[in-house]
Amino acid sequence: MSEPEGPRGGAAPVLDKPARDDVPERAATPADHRFWSARRTPAVVVAVLLLVVAAAFLYDIAAVRVHRPGMAWRRALAQQLAERPLDDVWVLVGAGVAAALGLWLIVLAATPGLRHVLPMSRPHPDVRAGLHRDAAGLVLRDRAMEIAGVQSARVRVRRRRADVRAVCHFRDLDDVHADLDTVLTDAIRGLGLARPPGLSVRVRRPGKKG
Repeated sequence: MSEPEGPRGGAAPVLDKPARDDVPERAATPADHRFWSARRTPAVVVAVLLLVVAAAFLYDIAAVRVHRPGMAWRRALAQQLAERPLDDVWVLVGAGVAAALGLWLIVLAATPGLRHVLPMSRPHPDVRAGLHRDAAGLVLRDRAMEIAGVQSARVRVRRRRADVRAVCHFRDLDDVHADLDTVLTDAIRGLGLARPPGLSVRVRRPGKKG
């Protein structure tokens, strides 16, 4: 998956194409519309921690095999685990931390991530494309600024909704609101998203200066 730099400093659509050209065509499923994050940082952290723990235990086992005393921390840990009851505060705290870390890893493994990428429709099953939310917001903002009477506009695109806040310095607010609804609905449709977000528009007059 590549993320080239788009115009005006925005991010261009994300393209994801399999390396092989002989992939059989198939119908797109809901799972095909979700981009998954590699999550390299959590994976590296977990791998490093497991490597350190495994190396420490391996060294301790090797030391015992050659008739040397085991590490002091391992003997102390084994003694504490043997003597402390299950309802001890520190045992409960350690179990809670381990459970929280395990739950965090399960959530990372079961959720796609990359919430800033909006999946686009797939006319070809072997090609996937996604549009960054900031880029989609920039397109909608440019279209909103083309409406007569709109002085400024702010657009925030989420996964399920596009929030548009416009300032109108002339024309009737209801007329501007209707024009924004029509133009931006057509603009969202033109983005080619697999799940077009809903549109929420608010129009107000400029605030008083001073």
